[in-house]
Amino acid sequence: MEQHALERLLAGDDEMSAAALTALRSGATYRVWETTYPAERHAGVFARRLRRMRLHGVEPLGLERAVQLLREHGRPVRGGMIDSADQKWTFLLYFTEDGSALVACARLQRWVE
Repeated sequence: MEQHALERLLAGDDEMSAAALTALRSGATYRVWETTYPAERHAGVFARRLRRMRLHGVEPLGLERAVQLLREHGRPVRGGMIDSADQKWTFLLYFTEDGSALVACARLQRWVE
């Protein structure tokens, strides 16, 4: 996916996609995969990760909402990631199977050693 196409998909009015768009325009790296997987698979994995993170006192931004949106979507999704230029954040992105719309977005803090 070309950057201008990704920017168009992130141009929504929610906080997470706006933050991802800002990171992208500030020199972040990104990748979007061509393969698709059932949305429920991603929702289940990230629901478990969310519980574990909360046990350790970490509240990832938008992950609970992303899990909900993936479950509601119910169809295969294409995944992607944006790594901020300062290496502090990773944005998880999920698109419709054909890549024409953003389904969910969450921001995770990266632990860089």
